[in-house]
Amino acid sequence: MSLVIWAEGRLVGQGEAALSAVDHGITVGDGVFETCTIFDGRAFALTRHLRRLARSATGLGLAAPDEQKVRDGVAAALAEAVRLDGAFDGRLRITVTAGVGPLGSGRVDAPQTVVVAAQQSAMAPTSRSARSPWPRNERSAVAGLKTTSYAENVVALADAVGKGGDESILPNTVGDLCEGTGSNVFVERDGELVTPTLDSGCLAGITRALTLEWAAEEGLPVREAKEGELPFTVLDEVSQGRAQLALTSSGRNVQPVVWLDGADVEVGEMTRAARELFERNCRERLDP
Repeated sequence: MSLVIWAEGRLVGQGEAALSAVDHGITVGDGVFETCTIFDGRAFALTRHLRRLARSATGLGLAAPDEQKVRDGVAAALAEAVRLDGAFDGRLRITVTAGVGPLGSGRVDAPQTVVVAAQQSAMAPTSRSARSPWPRNERSAVAGLKTTSYAENVVALADAVGKGGDESILPNTVGDLCEGTGSNVFVERDGELVTPTLDSGCLAGITRALTLEWAAEEGLPVREAKEGELPFTVLDEVSQGRAQLALTSSGRNVQPVVWLDGADVEVGEMTRAARELFERNCRERLDP
């Protein structure tokens, strides 16, 4: 299970220095990233991921990354990974930072740093989730951006793991359901799947968007929530067996939650249907 890393135009070993010790992505987390699913040695939905990478960068006040440079890195990393392991399923991460900078938060005009890493991995079929004691700030300067400043997510996920879970579900500051640390959330009740709107502060997930689009094509009842429809307390209904829960992300696709805060949760009919639809389409429509 090789880990292939492409950094700034060359392949590097896992233990080999690839970035400056004062790269702003290291010192203050000044960067953005994307994680793509790899199917049969190819990156899924790469065009959408690159568009979001550019949106996150400009939202952070950085220039949009050089798309051709990023694509070249993706191609080089995947080619090397396939050479080592053959056509494989896994994950690919693209990271772009502000480049070498000062030790504080201020920026200088420096070339961006681009790193691409690829590795074989398997998707877990289900999730065990726990409610987070900390909210997502939907009014944050970086709300909805996929930045490398991930400390809040690290702490929240560690809390969930300590409770026996593998994902933490967060509210926002007004008490509405928001997202997981690395996933979007769908609630199944009354025969439909409903996900928080982007106004909740959640990330505009690629898998979330495709689930909504493909479900609409198929006529499945999957939609965004109306205002106030998904308070965080809706998770009480899940724990009590009156609703179900699903997560979506690269690396999860549509993943049923089977355990929430110590309570077993059944997999809903619409969750199964959405999962089957996504699994079928994602390999047939590689760059939707």
